[in-house]
Amino acid sequence: MTGPRNWLTTVLTRLVAGIAIVVPAALLLGASPAAAHPMPHSVVQLDVYRSSVSARLELPVSDFSRASGIDLADITGKAVPAARAKAIRTYLTEHIHPTTTTGGKAWQVGIGAMYLSATQQTSTGPYRELTVAAVLTPPVGADVRHFTFHYDVIVHQVVTHVTLVTVRQDWANGQVDGEGTTQVGTIELDIRHMKVPALKVDLGPGSAWRGFVAMVELGGNHILTGTDHLLFLLILLLPAPLAATGGRWTGLVGPRKALTRIGGITLAFTAGHSVALAATALGRLQIPSWPVEAFIAASILVGAIHAIRPLFPGREAVVAGVFGLGHGMAFSFVLAEMHLSTGQLVTSLLGFNLGIELVQLLLVCLALPSLLVLARLRIQPALRLTGAALTGVAALGWLVDRLGLPNPVARAADSAGSHTTLLLIILTLAALTSTGWTLATRLRGTSQGLRPRWRADPGRS
Repeated sequence: MTGPRNWLTTVLTRLVAGIAIVVPAALLLGASPAAAHPMPHSVVQLDVYRSSVSARLELPVSDFSRASGIDLADITGKAVPAARAKAIRTYLTEHIHPTTTTGGKAWQVGIGAMYLSATQQTSTGPYRELTVAAVLTPPVGADVRHFTFHYDVIVHQVVTHVTLVTVRQDWANGQVDGEGTTQVGTIELDIRHMKVPALKVDLGPGSAWRGFVAMVELGGNHILTGTDHLLFLLILLLPAPLAATGGRWTGLVGPRKALTRIGGITLAFTAGHSVALAATALGRLQIPSWPVEAFIAASILVGAIHAIRPLFPGREAVVAGVFGLGHGMAFSFVLAEMHLSTGQLVTSLLGFNLGIELVQLLLVCLALPSLLVLARLRIQPALRLTGAALTGVAALGWLVDRLGLPNPVARAADSAGSHTTLLLIILTLAALTSTGWTLATRLRGTSQGLRPRWRADPGRS
């Protein structure tokens, strides 16, 4: 017969044993994916050009070192030592083999620049990453939009690793801004067969029309978010309805002449930047960006001073055309980064410039009623001087920044380009208000039997 003490001991022992088994099992079965500490994945971003595909490889250092046997843990900076860079190139060329879809002909693989950096992915926390540039070139006449991607970097050794393949730029498919990606597929180990299957890349037929439409949209966005370009044009238009006497802005020039000036400034700026954009882009001129950006900042500063005190009254159109050349060179940098073929470049040039002109015309039309009404108000000098002073400060900040001294003024001015919706709303409301005020003034003058007049002197500046 079992004694009370032995019976109690047996029950407690079995209870503890049951808890020891059930609790860990429940924790393992019910654990969320985050509790498993997922490792970061690799990313291959493709930029599709006319006759080649550029690839940006983003590889977690820990998994890469484990798979390749190339230790990178002791490197603290961004640069990879030459000996290990050579080993990395050798390893990558052994594990990246794109081929044509039909016939299986091998593409050429060139491994370029590489660097190390700190980054993180969702749910993985911070880690170090190796970024490598590669160029994939198909045989002559092969289709860059359809190929078989044999790729097993890291995956051939780290069986849990996953590689995401995406497209960042594809002109023929309307992806031109470099923002956002389209996922093509994933590369990972097939556990059933213990092989890494090749990824079939199919980017569709593509078309010149899609590229053209995308470039129209890109051109419009570029002028809309380009705070410096907008400020230059608007600051030149600000004193357009005013007459200059004795080195000061006094009186008005009349509505017809004001409209002529505004139209002339806009057309001259358009002609200037269109000519420079076409010449620089089609000539594929390699121009450093900082002198051009500094020139643009200086042009805005000159425009701001002119709005305070007339520097070149009546010759604003000529100045707009000359300074427009620099703005056009800046526009061309966008096209140069795309590495387009000649045919794509011509189509892109037309679309990009069309987008710029359409949005520019829209903005001038929205600003026009306000410019004409502002010139007739007694507070015009104060508003003009305030606007010119703020523009001048922004231009000085940009100029100093472009010359190599970053500053908060330049950063604040650049950030203004992110508020495009607010800008359009303000300009639209101002245009509607100004138009309504003008119509109301005309109707009141007509009802009183008076001819509406363009007031001769809104006050001296």
